[in-house]
Amino acid sequence: MRPQTVGRVLGIGLRLAGRAAVERLEGSGQAVAAAAQPQQVAQTVERVRAAGQAVKQARGGVSRGLGGFLRPFRRVGGIIWLEVTGVFFLLPVIVFAPNLWRMRASWATGPDHKTFLVTALVVAVFLYLGVTSFWRARRR
Repeated sequence: MRPQTVGRVLGIGLRLAGRAAVERLEGSGQAVAAAAQPQQVAQTVERVRAAGQAVKQARGGVSRGLGGFLRPFRRVGGIIWLEVTGVFFLLPVIVFAPNLWRMRASWATGPDHKTFLVTALVVAVFLYLGVTSFWRARRR
């Protein structure tokens, strides 16, 4: 479908839904004829605006109440998240540390020099990330 056609279909559907909503608000099937009169159109627009403001206020109150209820869970959830990520960051350290210890003799020169340096870098980076993750969790 072309974008113009999709927009046209959605626009027509939106207009029909608006008319149906106005008819339901009016309580009669005469909303199309009533909408032709400017004073009634202005009244309908004012009612829709007032309803929109009421919905906006209710939504704001619900979101503030829900946010206040979830605040302690958000804090605890953040701490747990940091601790879990700290554990996952420390797993590569546990896996690569024995290799690092095994290759310690060839740290300067030797057949495993490059492997030792890469392993040392991986262990250092993941150790830093794991420790700082736990440190941040304790600061919260």
